[in-house]
Amino acid sequence: MKRTPQPRGRDVATLGGGCFWCLEPIFRDIAGVERVVAGYAGGDVANPSYRQVCEGTTGHAEVVQITFDPDVIPYQEILDIFFSLHDPTIPNRQGPDMGSQYRSIILCHSEQQKKIAERVIRDLDAAKIWNAPIVTEVVPFKVFYEAEAYHQEYFRNNPDQAYCRAIVGPKVAKFRKKYGSKLKSRNP
Repeated sequence: MKRTPQPRGRDVATLGGGCFWCLEPIFRDIAGVERVVAGYAGGDVANPSYRQVCEGTTGHAEVVQITFDPDVIPYQEILDIFFSLHDPTIPNRQGPDMGSQYRSIILCHSEQQKKIAERVIRDLDAAKIWNAPIVTEVVPFKVFYEAEAYHQEYFRNNPDQAYCRAIVGPKVAKFRKKYGSKLKSRNP
């Protein structure tokens, strides 16, 4: 598996669970997370544009790439939060967003990440949290393409945009209420 370069003592997680505008502000707020970048991964087209990914022809999913300190927040906790943010039982859809670019996907940067992801999925399925089995793809990480600049920190920069008010804002508020102890600080 190709690994993304990371600072010493840091790890990287690459996750997709619907629109990256929803995942990015949540992971950015978590203590131990140092960087979150919206982008595309899991497909086979080099340097895709947002428009290409939205057309569903690249094979890529909208993802976030998270650089974190595993001594502060272990990878399993990153995944626990990830699975609480979306419905991993619905293929190619999250809320109003439909298409393979919105699928639930974990792109593993190591064999250890793969084992942890598979164990978390087995445990969640066994707990019957959802009424259907988890369909999240667990695949080796190959390459990550950073999304266009206007997608980075989209919610922070566009809080009054209709999708942000209707979808992202409530999701962020729910997360902050549930995981208050995991936050860096209470952001407005």
